[in-house]
Amino acid sequence: MDVFLSADPWFEITPHEAGYSLAGAFVDASNFGSQFHKGSKKNKQDEFDMLYLQALCGSALADEDEIKKLLWQKIKDFFQQKEKILEEMREEQDKRREEELRRERETGSEKEAGFKLGPPEALLHHLSEQSQPDPNSPATEECYQVLMKTVDMNLSASTALHEPMRTTLNDLSGGRMKLVDKKEEKLNVKRHTMDVINNLSERIHIWPFDAWMSIIKCMNRWIWGRNYNFLHNMTGEAVHSTLLESETRDFEDAGLLLNSPYLSVLRKERNVDLIISLDFSEGDPFMTVREAAKMCRERNIPFPEVNIPSEDSEKPKDFYVFKGQNVPTVIHIPLFNVVNCGDKIEAWRKKYCTFQGSYSAEMITDLMEVAGKNILNNREKLVKEIRAIIGQKRSRR
Repeated sequence: MDVFLSADPWFEITPHEAGYSLAGAFVDASNFGSQFHKGSKKNKQDEFDMLYLQALCGSALADEDEIKKLLWQKIKDFFQQKEKILEEMREEQDKRREEELRRERETGSEKEAGFKLGPPEALLHHLSEQSQPDPNSPATEECYQVLMKTVDMNLSASTALHEPMRTTLNDLSGGRMKLVDKKEEKLNVKRHTMDVINNLSERIHIWPFDAWMSIIKCMNRWIWGRNYNFLHNMTGEAVHSTLLESETRDFEDAGLLLNSPYLSVLRKERNVDLIISLDFSEGDPFMTVREAAKMCRERNIPFPEVNIPSEDSEKPKDFYVFKGQNVPTVIHIPLFNVVNCGDKIEAWRKKYCTFQGSYSAEMITDLMEVAGKNILNNREKLVKEIRAIIGQKRSRR
């Protein structure tokens, strides 16, 4: 990860081009996602629509190994709570029985009452009372053990399938399951996992299992944020070797690294003189500008020194200017500050925390009013700084 971050983690997509901000390596936006080899396009990807690009730029799923490890552990934790799942199933069945009885009373016909539910103890093998049980169906505990062993195998990234498990899988499928040759030293874990999931899915029909099976299938295909790397196998000293090695790249929301697009704005070709930062980040209102200054120092990118009084972290003002020689001027305006929020800054922060549902119309109106004050209250200061920048540019001509 350190090597990756020291290269060029910043990727931007505009209506005209897509590529690496600092390295300056770009392709036409219409070619983003196409397969390249040594700079030549091999297979064209149809141009992505805006919905896909919005999802890609807002995706937090990119580190495949870490995300898979987290999800496999979640699956294991969930299915280890057998008794809790059984209780939830009992409650669900009670509700369905009540609904069934209500319909019977309303229609006066048992035939129109819908299906009847069997006992909830069939955790991983649920059959309705109206259907005929399969005498050769695997026992619930066997299905459960196979599922848990598959989860453990993925968690430990095991490359060998033990013979007892192979025998169990073969028994469960009635000898029909097609597994990779057991003589192979390294089995394909993905293929094995899909074999297990597809086999058990034919026998298990309860909502928790169905939901997790869908997630596991997505994990095995791994489509979140992954696209072809147009720099694959190219040569050139201008681009870090890390960017040239892999055929695909996994993209995630850049806000996870820095929640303001300073590094893209500071692309050399843009010749930026002034940055107006309207910071809406949760938590420390100066984290983004401080981190931007640090990253720029490490990469020798012109950026002013950022010095902020310690007491301002909890009670920020509404206008900060950072300047220097041969660097862009940065104006930083925290969203919630002592000017537009008074002594209720913390209350405003809690009201507009990151993880919550959609804002109501009232919340949107209130937020627009508070944010608008940051511009209205500082209009003269903003105009003054913009004029100063224009004057400097004229004097250099």
